[in-house]
Amino acid sequence: MIERTATSRGSVQRVPARLAKWALTMSPLEATVARRGFAVRRPEVRARVEAIGQSFLYGYNSALDEQAPLALARRLDRLDSERRGFAYEGAAMGLGLLERVMPWRRGLVATFLAGPGGPHLYMMFVGLGWALAVMPFRLDAALARLDPLLRGLVMDGYGFYHGYFHWPTSIRRRRTPRTLRGYARRGFDQGLGRSLWFVEGAEVAEIARTIQTFPDVRRADLWSGVGLACAYAGGVRREEVRALAAAAGPYYAHLAQGVCFAAKARERAGNPAPHTDAVCDVICGMTSTAAGAIADRALGDVPLQDPDHAYEAWRAGVRRQFLAGRA
Repeated sequence: MIERTATSRGSVQRVPARLAKWALTMSPLEATVARRGFAVRRPEVRARVEAIGQSFLYGYNSALDEQAPLALARRLDRLDSERRGFAYEGAAMGLGLLERVMPWRRGLVATFLAGPGGPHLYMMFVGLGWALAVMPFRLDAALARLDPLLRGLVMDGYGFYHGYFHWPTSIRRRRTPRTLRGYARRGFDQGLGRSLWFVEGAEVAEIARTIQTFPDVRRADLWSGVGLACAYAGGVRREEVRALAAAAGPYYAHLAQGVCFAAKARERAGNPAPHTDAVCDVICGMTSTAAGAIADRALGDVPLQDPDHAYEAWRAGVRRQFLAGRA
């Protein structure tokens, strides 16, 4: 029996922490193609899709086990640089959920971002979107407390979660959560588009066919997410990337914008990848460093005082670079 003394109060709090870890821990099997039911045809793509999912879950479960920033970062940094960003994304989800179920631990995410998680800012905000999708948050209220520029990345994660775990509803039946309002729907669709890269096994023809089943108003944001996934996750040959650019057609600038965001996320985190360089070359006609610089320049014109339009202004600024080039 735990006595109610000053010395034992920490023990009282450790009990729900252990229960929270037990309840929230996810098996690596959740990231297998068989468990998810994805249409992955090629063994090499299957291996990549599963490795990415398991890297995410490694980061997620690591955050449940270790919240001290430096110790958590040491665990995440054990992964090779190409997969490390997915682990930080997963860690953000884990920390975000712990804050929700253990209110006395508020500040876990902010503390980690202020320390070793800082370079992975973009991927961690995406990971927070997973946490919002899992727990019964009031979405509008939760978004209002977050950085006005990066709320769109949170909704990207929210949309990816629904595509990855609930693709029959979100992709095949094209349904969106009833809680979505205003621009949050567009961030959701960027994340949903990113999930298509996994659900459709990086098959260009299938991705394009699936996007065509969505209403016109949603297709641009879906293509943006596809570009982000293609450049960040990779897994296809250069000729397939060329086919993807052709399939995007009028949505080419949206595809390129997603590619630039992926390049910037990797550049900021210091985890470059050869496939990101290749995708930037084929789709944007430039190096990944130059593609990331486009995202930086566009950021300079963003009206940060306008939280409802800041993220879209950033995306639109990137797209203008490619619309101008094709005019």
